[in-house]
Amino acid sequence: MTSRTSAARYARALLDVVSTDGNPEQVDQELTAFVDLVVRTPDLQKALTNPAVPVSAKRGILDGILSRVNLSPPLAKLLQLMADRDDLAVVGEVAAAYRERLMALRQIVRAEVTTAAPLPPERVAQFEQRLAAATGRRVTMTTRVDPALIGGAVTRVGSIVYDGSVATQLARIRERLEQQR
Repeated sequence: MTSRTSAARYARALLDVVSTDGNPEQVDQELTAFVDLVVRTPDLQKALTNPAVPVSAKRGILDGILSRVNLSPPLAKLLQLMADRDDLAVVGEVAAAYRERLMALRQIVRAEVTTAAPLPPERVAQFEQRLAAATGRRVTMTTRVDPALIGGAVTRVGSIVYDGSVATQLARIRERLEQQR
C-alpha cells in the first residue's frame, strides 16, 4: 500500500470519528500543529521516521509529546496507532488528506486565480461570488500575479483550469494561422 493510500485511510477514519462526536476543525488545527512541530524539530523528525529506530522507542517519544500537549483523544489515539504501526512518516500526508476531506465535508472548494495585474479587493470578492455560484460551494480563493498572461485570468478550481488569458488566446490564434498556411 502506498503512503498516499494509507494517509487517506487514516484521514478518513479520523474524520469519521471526530465528525460524529468532536470538533473536526479543532482536530485539523491540532494535527497541523503536530506536523509543524515535527517538521520544525529535525531530530524529532529523524527519530519518528527513521526505520532503524525501534517502534517501542518511537511510541515512547510520542507518548512523551502527548503528555505535554493537549490533543483531542481521537487524534492522540490515531498518532499512537500510527506509531505502533511505524507509520509516523506519513503524518504530513495524513494532515493534507484530512484537510481536503474536511473541506469536501464542509462544501468548500479551493480556487487559485492568476492575473496579469493585482486584483483590487472588490474584484476578488466578485470572483469568489461567481465561482461559488458556478460550483455550488463556498470558495476559498488565493490570487497570484503573472505578467506573462498579458491580460485576463487563469482560474484553477480543484483540478479544472479555466484559461481566459490573453497570452493563451494569442497562442491559439497563432496556431490557427500556422495551420492555414
